[in-house]
Amino acid sequence: MCPAIAVNAPVGVMDSGVGGLTVLKHLTRQLPHEHFIYYADSAYAPYGNQSAIKIQQRCFAIADTLIAQGAKALVVACNTATAAAISPLREHFPLPIIGMEPAVKPAAAASKNSIIGVLATTGTLQSAQFAALLEHYGHGVQVVTQACVGLVECIEQGQLDNPHTIALLETYCQPLMAAGADTIVLGCTHYPFVRAHIQNIVGPQVTLIDTGAAVAKRLQQVLAEKNLLHPVKDPFLGNAQDEPSELKPVFLTSGSEETQRVMQQLWQILGTI
Repeated sequence: MCPAIAVNAPVGVMDSGVGGLTVLKHLTRQLPHEHFIYYADSAYAPYGNQSAIKIQQRCFAIADTLIAQGAKALVVACNTATAAAISPLREHFPLPIIGMEPAVKPAAAASKNSIIGVLATTGTLQSAQFAALLEHYGHGVQVVTQACVGLVECIEQGQLDNPHTIALLETYCQPLMAAGADTIVLGCTHYPFVRAHIQNIVGPQVTLIDTGAAVAKRLQQVLAEKNLLHPVKDPFLGNAQDEPSELKPVFLTSGSEETQRVMQQLWQILGTI
């Protein structure tokens, strides 16, 4: 255990914007006794078309903010930020840091015809991390990638059902369908917000995969290894500090009041799916 870190300290979760809320929902379900502070860097979103250096600068600034809030661990709930910044973050900060990666491995295992599609940002698809994923897990399968330019911006504005958003999804899904993909990776944490539209476009025979649940399990494992799991209430001793139902995530953002409104809107939507 890290002696300077309290087990009841919060876990910091960062993303380029609101997309990481889909990961946060998995985290709160997997670890209902933990406190979470979520930071949406919406003033600088999207990360997908920015340089690695710029993304690293933003990730370091956000990490400083979350650690100043007492974070005992960090979750980089953004595929692009993980690809650009996870290694320097781990080298610089002495606390556990969990990252994301597109679910190429489980998609390859799930595919029945060995054709998988990947929807992601340009930054993720061009990263060395993604190339390494293909090298390790892409053998024996055909991987069809599609950069979804402009989609993050639509979701950042809460335009989940907007005709323009749906038109973008149709455009980006078409090459994957044409290639015969039977499994599609949602390679950006924003995309699960429009999962229903994607499923409607590609059909029920296509399996959609994201990594939120796997990240939540990984965080639980790491916190347990470090003896940093928040204690669960003993109903007989009455020694818990918080009931799970009382634990509301704290939402921070570099964006505007509108970002705060969209975050609250999307968080409520996640509670219904």
